[in-house]
Amino acid sequence: MQEPEMIPLEFQRLPEDEMRLRADDYGQRLASRRSVRSFSSDSVPLGVVRTCIEAAASAPSGAHKQPWRFVLVTEPHLKREIRLAAEAEERENYGGRMNSKWIEDLAPLGTDHDKPFLEQAPCLIVIFREAWGVDDAGDRRQHYYTQESVGIAAGFLLSALHFAGLATLTHTPSPMGFLGTLLGQPQRMKAFLLIPVGYPADGCQVPNLTRKSLDSVFYCDPGGQSSS
Repeated sequence: MQEPEMIPLEFQRLPEDEMRLRADDYGQRLASRRSVRSFSSDSVPLGVVRTCIEAAASAPSGAHKQPWRFVLVTEPHLKREIRLAAEAEERENYGGRMNSKWIEDLAPLGTDHDKPFLEQAPCLIVIFREAWGVDDAGDRRQHYYTQESVGIAAGFLLSALHFAGLATLTHTPSPMGFLGTLLGQPQRMKAFLLIPVGYPADGCQVPNLTRKSLDSVFYCDPGGQSSS
């Protein structure tokens, strides 16, 4: 096995006060992010979106296989086709695939099978998970921890888009096989997440939700420092 080439790590150790300021700012910014289902049709700077995708593609991945593909969709006719296909699946979901408890839990969000945001948003980003790779000779190449790796990249992307001043929604019209077909992706590319991107529509409203407290989601071992 060939030894990997190693390079010096670029890392700046910060004073604790600056660390706290950065952590507080980051936490407050992300806490203000909300899923948007009512978008303005105003165009967005696609160069900014591309930069955010580049940031997402810097995420860590199993054995550094980088098993993701980001497809940016802006063409109105294609967005229309995606909407129609997504609504067909969602109609099946709300019509019987999802049990009554699932539908009850969704009720406070005001969702149904109608997905106009897929056309309203100026662009859509479809994240695909590459189940396996193909080398230069066309042979199949194994990938590892693809779900976890692509999930991390999706988190990077949502954070980057939010920091750049764009609104987003995480949409999973299960099953999502139609996305690969409409976007001409090979079989190894499995649709993972559909993200409408844009600006909120004027007067946009979101559900009044309360997040779990830190105490309910965080545990520190007895020898650790839970706060300071």
